[in-house]
Amino acid sequence: MQNKDKNKTENETKSRRSIYEEIIPQIKSLIEGEDNTIGVLANVTAFLRTTFGERFFWVGFYLVKGEELLLGPFQGTIACYRIKKGRGVCGTAWQRGETIIVDDVEEFPGHIACSSLSRSEIVVPVRNAEGDITAVLDIDSTELSAFDNADREGLETIVQLLNQ
Repeated sequence: MQNKDKNKTENETKSRRSIYEEIIPQIKSLIEGEDNTIGVLANVTAFLRTTFGERFFWVGFYLVKGEELLLGPFQGTIACYRIKKGRGVCGTAWQRGETIIVDDVEEFPGHIACSSLSRSEIVVPVRNAEGDITAVLDIDSTELSAFDNADREGLETIVQLLNQ
């Protein structure tokens, strides 16, 4: 039984990687040369939500302003307007400057429950050309352990496209 579960997980990871390999060039061509930042972020959220469907229950960006993250373009249920640096998964990813995957949001100290339906989460910092964090990409799922390293790698590649 364990080998069957392990094979299923490996196949899901391969499948996710192939999806990212397919969509990354599409997203690149969608945003290439566009200087309307809000429009680009809105289209990226729509693209991700459409591609991954219900597994990506909530997809959006929080934009850095001073010592807070402010709600930016998103697809999903109602969201929190402001998140302080170091607070919740988004604020912690911003503070640490690294992607965070949370398998069970109930287990994350200080998790901000914008929606009771959220069970797992991935947050990816977005950096400008100088390396400063300007936003975070936040994705929630209604499934536990919905995100893995294939998601981390794919989403980190996508946010790097935002700086080109």
